[in-house]
Amino acid sequence: MTAVIVTGGKQYKVTEGDIIYIEKLECGEGDVITFDNVLAIVDGENSKFGAPAISGANVTGRVIKNGRGKKITVIKFKAKKNYRRKQGHRQPYTKIQIETIAG
Repeated sequence: MTAVIVTGGKQYKVTEGDIIYIEKLECGEGDVITFDNVLAIVDGENSKFGAPAISGANVTGRVIKNGRGKKITVIKFKAKKNYRRKQGHRQPYTKIQIETIAG
């Protein structure tokens, strides 16, 4: 069974047992999260599509950890003007394992 969920302004295609990295949620390790905004559920030949979401459908997952991604470097540079700026950024994330898809 496969589902498409929305969280953090992004859409994720998930199946049971998947591990996904999503935008950081305010929750601790081991907490159970329920995603109610399910756009589609596909189970073999049985498919349900919402307009925009399927009412009564949900996907549950368990938080494995909260962390920060690898550092990226942002550089601003203007030629011949002696203007240089270097800045680093680490995006926070929440690592989740999908447990059940209901709908």
